[in-house]
Amino acid sequence: MNTTRTITLKNRPTGKPELTDFEFTTSEIPELKEGELLVSARYVSVDPYLRGRMRDVPSYVPPFELNKPIESGVVAEVLESKNSHFSKGDYVSGLLQWKETQTAKADGLIKVDSDKAPLSAYLGVLGMTGLTAYLGLTEIGKPKKGETLLVSGAAGAVGSVVGQVGKILGLRVVGIAGTDEKVEMLKSEFGFDEAINYKTTENMVEAIANSCPDGVDVYFDNVGGAISEAVLFNINKFSRTVNCGAISEYNNIELPKSISVQPFLIQKSSSMKGFVISDFADKHPEGLRQLTEWFNQGKLKYTETIKEGFENIPQAFLDLFDGKNKGKMIVKL
Repeated sequence: MNTTRTITLKNRPTGKPELTDFEFTTSEIPELKEGELLVSARYVSVDPYLRGRMRDVPSYVPPFELNKPIESGVVAEVLESKNSHFSKGDYVSGLLQWKETQTAKADGLIKVDSDKAPLSAYLGVLGMTGLTAYLGLTEIGKPKKGETLLVSGAAGAVGSVVGQVGKILGLRVVGIAGTDEKVEMLKSEFGFDEAINYKTTENMVEAIANSCPDGVDVYFDNVGGAISEAVLFNINKFSRTVNCGAISEYNNIELPKSISVQPFLIQKSSSMKGFVISDFADKHPEGLRQLTEWFNQGKLKYTETIKEGFENIPQAFLDLFDGKNKGKMIVKL
């Protein structure tokens, strides 16, 4: 029986994950059954939310099991098919294990077209990343033309799409990122009106006030922590906060000490709502159609940080927590 390289979760990390928390193993490839596909990974997505699945705690998705393969979004090539909807040579996208080659049920896999967009885009702007940005902003943020949208983690995969969608919808868009290079990229490449480097800013409350002179109507939060606390001092009456991610908190060992949000929300009649993309599953097709239309019209740009080599998947994941990515972090096999 054929075998394939596999990456499993060896330890549940305490604090920031380390390379020693992952293990490379060799596993057997089961014989292909009726309805299944044999696929070879071409692009693997690494995402901050995977950190949560490394904890053995109840959540919206089950935790990873120790000594079992990790899984994430993958674009793969079909090597062999026993499913009438897919043929050898097709490319598919979906949730797959960190294996070079594997058998997979066709349920949950969608066919993607390399002639319409680069394959990696289906893990980013034309995949769950794009849907998270678009549906989070439109369904929870309820943006209105002329309002001010503030995005944290703005140079990341989701944040960079959120800002562009905001501009398409007629908002004034301000981003928060961690380097001068990213700040410049947000303005020159993605059309943000203004951007803040939080690492070189001493007073974020003041910096946000200066960049958002009319206050913040919609805050798309990808980071949590001190940055998001500073935003509270600048929210407008009836503002909406979209809680998408909290990467600044994911590796905390102790519960963070933070200010109470309730007085701000009460004073400003403001709303704050968290979400996961599956909450809007019924709107995924509509969202993908809109994103694809904007992409084809040249209204949506995207940037990627692509690492090469199956063996570099764990390091690429760790690099997310050091801000080493611009846009989507992807590993090419």
